Amino acid sequence: MVQGRYVCARSVILSSKINMRAHLSDIIFLCGFFLICSSEVAGQTCRGKCGDVLEECSCHATCVSLLTCCADYNQSCFQVMPHSSSMLGGRALRILNVVLQPGGRLLCRFKGEIEREGFIDADGRGYCISPLLYETGWIPFTVSTDGIHFDRSGEYLSVNPSKAEHDSKVILVNTMQWLNYGTPNVAGRLQMTWNSSLIGAEKVNIELWGYREFSRSTEATGSSSLQAELSYLYSLGRSLSNTGAFSFIPEPSKDFSGWVLGNIRITASSELDGARDVQALWSAGHILAWHLEQAFRDDSAAWAESKCLQWDVLETTLPNFLDELIDCPCTLAQARADTGRFHADYSCDIERGSVCTYHPGSVHCVRAIQASPTHGSGQQCCYDSAGALVLTADSSGGSTPDRAHDWGSPPYREPPRVPGYSHWLYDVMSFYYCCLWSDHCHVYLNHRPSSGCRNYQPPRAGVVLGDPHFITFDGLSYTFNGKGEYYLVSSPDRELSVQARTEQVKLENGTLARATWLSSVAMKEKTSDVIEVRLAEGHLQVLRNQKVLPLTEQRWMDLHGLFVFAPSPQNVTVIFLSGVGVEVRVHEGAMAATVLLPTEFTNHTQGLLGLMNSDPSDDLQTKLGEVISPGDATPEEIFTFGASWNISKKSSLFTYDSKYLLETYYFPPSHDPAFVPAFSLPETPDDPLVGDMLTMCFGEGAVFCKYDTLTTRSLTMGNATLRAYQSHQAQMKALEPVVSCGWLQTPRNGKKSGTHYLEGNTLSFTCSTGYTLYGSTERTCLDDGTWTGETPYCVTDDKVGFILGAVGSLSALVTMGIMIHRHNRKQDREKKEDQMMTQEQPC
Repeated sequence: MVQGRYVCARSVILSSKINMRAHLSDIIFLCGFFLICSSEVAGQTCRGKCGDVLEECSCHATCVSLLTCCADYNQSCFQVMPHSSSMLGGRALRILNVVLQPGGRLLCRFKGEIEREGFIDADGRGYCISPLLYETGWIPFTVSTDGIHFDRSGEYLSVNPSKAEHDSKVILVNTMQWLNYGTPNVAGRLQMTWNSSLIGAEKVNIELWGYREFSRSTEATGSSSLQAELSYLYSLGRSLSNTGAFSFIPEPSKDFSGWVLGNIRITASSELDGARDVQALWSAGHILAWHLEQAFRDDSAAWAESKCLQWDVLETTLPNFLDELIDCPCTLAQARADTGRFHADYSCDIERGSVCTYHPGSVHCVRAIQASPTHGSGQQCCYDSAGALVLTADSSGGSTPDRAHDWGSPPYREPPRVPGYSHWLYDVMSFYYCCLWSDHCHVYLNHRPSSGCRNYQPPRAGVVLGDPHFITFDGLSYTFNGKGEYYLVSSPDRELSVQARTEQVKLENGTLARATWLSSVAMKEKTSDVIEVRLAEGHLQVLRNQKVLPLTEQRWMDLHGLFVFAPSPQNVTVIFLSGVGVEVRVHEGAMAATVLLPTEFTNHTQGLLGLMNSDPSDDLQTKLGEVISPGDATPEEIFTFGASWNISKKSSLFTYDSKYLLETYYFPPSHDPAFVPAFSLPETPDDPLVGDMLTMCFGEGAVFCKYDTLTTRSLTMGNATLRAYQSHQAQMKALEPVVSCGWLQTPRNGKKSGTHYLEGNTLSFTCSTGYTLYGSTERTCLDDGTWTGETPYCVTDDKVGFILGAVGSLSALVTMGIMIHRHNRKQDREKKEDQMMTQEQPC
């Protein structure tokens, strides 16, 4: 792997007689130019060899910056623009840096199996049209100009249609009108708009496509499996002017009313009706209320009730998926802080101003990022304005689990794991049938009850920030200013590795400080992609398997074994399948990295962030197993501890794609033994920084703030460290465990005041007129997870005497039973004593 990052390294190392340190720069550049020239002479090519390192040149992505590429690298290992497309396909992907014969033939083969015609424009630019897929992630493809050799390769990102770029979609104006068309008081003309420049034609066709999942039998094995199908149904208009807008009054469908989920597609009028994988724009998937049969328009409530009851019967035949779902976080703060396992639901996101249409009364919902292992199901958790979990037992706007995860789940392609569509079929349409179009929401909620949070356990967080300072998973704080590459977290048995690179801080005057800071974090879990997040000119750059990831089009990426979320150039979160989250942030040009670990990693971690076991006293454990006591450890001893966690070249996950990285990290030892930091700095009164520093650096984190201000000679840096520390403390507070006593039901014929079920919350109960309450009028949640008092009941006044009599009779019977039992025991004891006395008498 290391050789793959730098093809010239071998040649340089073999030249051992040369003074490497004195002439390394000249060697690297000469090596790069030599390889480019020699590749032309030797005729080595990257065709069919992208990602490989050849004997004399490289086809690996790092060759561009290292000047080690084979001559035809850019033409053979091409990039495309745009680099992403909805999984529905239809987007023209332009092949960059490749000039082809105008009017020639171009074949595009996706994933080695889906072959489609591309096209070449008058300027010789080649285009491949992304195909319809039922999966997300990076899709490899190859191209051929002779129909035989597919030896040029690229890739593009297939994304969930709901996450595709807004400008590339057909926009349904007034979406709720589309979704509820035909129900009472919802009628009129439907409108849609689109970016007309994305369809290269003056005339367009507008089509309706339907989605379904059906059972497919396999004759060879006699088994059956579900198959996804998106099919052309009919056209809404042909040869229409490409104005970017269209409206129509829909008619009930007679032949296709069985299709209840689908999309609008717009293509050039020159394309045949329903032609697959041609340049096109798609709308979002939606329930096709506007084309349903006349019976729906005649009486939508009765029609929906029938569908709801049919779904009710179907659900009883399907396997139970609720037991394998993760519990919801108990509070909104926990849900937003647990970024390794939960992410904002796009339809109810407090940060994006969503109105939470399907969850009235909630202000924010999250979804569990990972689908359940067996059934591919999803968890959804919703919270009210007080930050409390909302349950469906109290409100129809509460948290509802999903039989099919909204975002799909690997391997994606087969139901019920198809992103978006499976969720609509299994979970959303039934909500419309039962809750929105008819008055049978109790049927829906019976199958989709909220899970609650009694078994939720928040993750543990460790952080590296500032200059650099570490706070372990168990809360131990220390400073380690080593220069090199180290293990932040190593968990061999869980196959997780998170590595950190530090570099010397450069002061504003250009000199180097006697301190380091974080410059890159690389990570991998099991067989996942390798992700590196590094600082590049004040923002974060993300690499996947040593290749820079473009973050201009998509904020969220489904990758192999992980997900990457990058809402801004200063904010990247990497999420692994185990629920591990790694948050990387930039504060005033300085990196900070937080690692969140589920409790399953307890006693399974080592490295600079310590052994996660709730005991900070053993966190300073060296790689050799020696434990340094934190209470009396000197800065020099801590430095020795940190240095022991340097990585080996063989285990490195980092990318070495520049002269600087090679000279500083690839060739030298992973820990620079020559660098000695300033372990402490005096706060002298005549220092012009000290006065402002003392004003700024106070409270928790003041020690880190002062150290960074003095070592970098920058108040800005000290303030950035303080803010990063405070941000970590806020996250730790949000993730504090809370006690839940569980849901309490409302007494029949009574009322319950309060829907919060955490420690310290009190619920009160009253009865309706004509009923008397028995049990507790108030119950409080205790710190041991139990409720005070007794279960309340509401009974009619005319039954009070009967109940009191019954209670009195029961008490009398119990008392009588106790007396009889005691009398019998006394008789038995006296009988045994008589027998013993008889046996003891002499013969």
